[in-house]
Amino acid sequence: MSAARMTGRVLRGVGGLYTVRGEDGREYVLRARGRFRREGLAPMVGDNVRFTPGRDEEHGWLDEILPRVSQSLRPPAANITLQVLVIAPEPEPDLMLVDRLLVHAGQSGFAALLCINKCDLDDRLAGVIAEQYRGAGIEALATSACTGAGLDTLRARMLPEVSCMAGQSAVGKSTLLNALMGLRLRTGGLSERIRRGRHTTRHAELLEANGLTVLDTPGFSLLSLDARLAPHELQDWYPEYEARAAACRFQPCMHDAEPGCAVLGAVAAGELDAARHARYRTLLQEVRQTWKARYTR
Repeated sequence: MSAARMTGRVLRGVGGLYTVRGEDGREYVLRARGRFRREGLAPMVGDNVRFTPGRDEEHGWLDEILPRVSQSLRPPAANITLQVLVIAPEPEPDLMLVDRLLVHAGQSGFAALLCINKCDLDDRLAGVIAEQYRGAGIEALATSACTGAGLDTLRARMLPEVSCMAGQSAVGKSTLLNALMGLRLRTGGLSERIRRGRHTTRHAELLEANGLTVLDTPGFSLLSLDARLAPHELQDWYPEYEARAAACRFQPCMHDAEPGCAVLGAVAAGELDAARHARYRTLLQEVRQTWKARYTR
């Protein structure tokens, strides 16, 4: 007699085996049915699934992937609703990576929150960075996993969400999760030689504790934008440009070097942050090159 099918959520997947927490609260190790490969589908961490538990020491089978509300290809994850972008005074903040991740969040279908961690090391940095993103309507919080500053606010913001923490290594993502969720994740630190982070998270994993559901991922040092992104679409992920774009002389306007561009005028007048716009232009050039080369690959 075969076991009854159950529903659950994928917590992690390693080596073709998927760990799923079932509706009964237990964890099950499953293999994916061969039809997923034939259909070009792959289960993702965060997927809601139907599965058949195994018997005794046998692995069960992952039978069906239920509809997703969002999907990210890097990290491969499903049903995320909030991306928490973590930066810190050390290592030096990579705001180009933050901008890439904001575009990635928009394309993937989830909201984004900027978390400036280790504010005990530099209490001014949060205000400086938040100012760059204020025009974009990006929510920014200052936190310290060491002192507890801002953790209650961050926890309240994350409670109703399925969250994903992203950012450079050594900005304190694992330390934040330990403080927020009462976990004991291994934490790393900065390499004294090159002042960069050591990776401590090797695989994406969905963590559930203290009322929070969070996808823990390896730190990012490089993130390429989706090759399908057309140059004129990049501005769609810069909300601060939307209100001014209609006043540009040319339509569509790339807000790069066009005469009569209302966005460039706002940057020159100090109404929009010049550093963020400079990074936008760098990303725009990258998108143009990728778009131009799409038929030569």
